[in-house]
Formats: sequence, C-alpha cells, structure tokens
Amino acid sequence: MGLILGVIVGFIAMAVLGFIPILGPLLAGLAAGVVAGKGAGNGALAGFLAGIIGAIIVGVLLTALGAIIAGLLGGLIGGILGAGLVAVSLYFAILGLIGGAIGGALRK
Repeated sequence: MGLILGVIVGFIAMAVLGFIPILGPLLAGLAAGVVAGKGAGNGALAGFLAGIIGAIIVGVLLTALGAIIAGLLGGLIGGILGAGLVAVSLYFAILGLIGGAIGGALRK
C-alpha cells in the first residue's frame, strides 16, 4: 500500500499503544510493516520512521506547550524535556524497526 501510509498507520498505532512497554511499539511497528508491505526492509523502514516522527512531534508539542504555559523559561524547560523525550524514545524507533521488519516479512 505504500511506505507513507505505513508510516502514518504506525504513528497512529504508536500514539495509541505507546504506553504499553515494549509490546506497544513492537505492535505499532508490526502494523506499519504490514501496511507498508514489500518485504522486511520496507516494513522496518516504515516502523522506524513511525517511531522517529512520533518522538519528534511529541518533543515539539511539549516545547510549544511549555512556552505557552510559562513563557520563555517554560519553553526552555520544555525544550530540554522534549530533547530528553526524543533521546529516550529511540527505543520506540528501534522496537518499531523490529516490529516493522516482522510485519513486512509476514506481508510478503
């Protein structure tokens, strides 16, 4: 169906299932890989991109929310927390990559 659609589905699944440790990102990556299709490589790429895009979007939203709530200091704190969130959520991307590879392989 396409890489972009797989990334979108994976991101939505990551947002819904992300609170479940380890299993949530794996299932989101699996969903991205199944939708993306075309083998394990394409599925892994879709799962990885879904995790990275999700982490970036959440980091930007935290920074903006901090800036709105508490002004410049809040923006600085939000930026630090957002950067930390991006660093910590690399595990989402890696687990999404693994799940995507499995999903792409199952689809093919």
